[in-house]
Amino acid sequence: MKLLRILIDIVHPADVLFFLRPIRFWQERGDELLVLSRHKDVTCDLLDEFGIAHIPVTTASKGLLGLGSELLKRSFATWQHARRFRPDVMLGFGGVSISHAGKLLGVPALSFYDTENATLQAKVTWPFITHVYVPENYTSNLPQGRVTKLPGAKELSYLHPAGFMPDREKAVAAGFDPKQDNYLVRLVAWNANHDIGKQGWDEATLRAVIKQLPGKVHISSEVPLPADLEPLLYRGKFSEIHHLMGCCRLFVGESASMAAEAAVLGVPSIYAADFRLGYIDELVGAGLMQQVPVAQLPEAIDRGLAIDPSRQAERRDTYVASKVDWAKAVIEAADAHGEGGRT
Repeated sequence: MKLLRILIDIVHPADVLFFLRPIRFWQERGDELLVLSRHKDVTCDLLDEFGIAHIPVTTASKGLLGLGSELLKRSFATWQHARRFRPDVMLGFGGVSISHAGKLLGVPALSFYDTENATLQAKVTWPFITHVYVPENYTSNLPQGRVTKLPGAKELSYLHPAGFMPDREKAVAAGFDPKQDNYLVRLVAWNANHDIGKQGWDEATLRAVIKQLPGKVHISSEVPLPADLEPLLYRGKFSEIHHLMGCCRLFVGESASMAAEAAVLGVPSIYAADFRLGYIDELVGAGLMQQVPVAQLPEAIDRGLAIDPSRQAERRDTYVASKVDWAKAVIEAADAHGEGGRT
């Protein structure tokens, strides 16, 4: 097959991880890549740590008006870059901007996505996108005739055993204490387009969670912490956090993505939030995760601490064996749509 010119739209730290293995494959194969990034949390830092050349296009905004303004700027900038780069195919997680640029330029634009409650994003993306790839348990509306459902969760792109195994030495370098149980707690900022109108834990909830965990607590946070809790803040490399996560006794947090990451690594995981997602329901059904309201966190933590690690690893292996390697699916999708190039 011919080598491809591939444009990748990266708007969130999780997007960096999702496309990492495909990017490495394309780099080794000799394809030409253009990565458009976004100043959002540690997105650009992650790309830099992984040595991936990228062009920052916009900075994350807040609120409906701010996000709308950023969307217009990003779609226009993506169109400009794509017109100059002349890609055979464009890919994104969500894919709002590439859907618009692709429609205007006649370039296949592929969206990978998993969040049913992002209704506003879907309304401005699905009419223009070439093809959508979602988990097979995705429950929201999708464009007719342009959808492929994949077994498993998007985290299997970067945490599938074929491409990632936790490294204990890297975990220690990232702050892991091998002399006691370690726990990872995650707080989010709730400022994405699908977070409008939602809010996270209060300080009392965070302190109660920390008090209940008998060992070393590591906090990964998108929001500032109280001064006395700052020593618990994760300070390792952004690119090493999954080595720490994979060695932890328990994950507790309000991030669906990181809760799913812990689950597919075989770490007992608690997702404390009210809204439902298809891939989360699947992981809960597989015995890899608990989803509970914030008020039920104490009981959920007690259940999580009682889980036998070896039994959890068996559940994870059973789950993964029945799913696909999403990194391979991304590569196959780009090849299938990129072969035809521009329309």
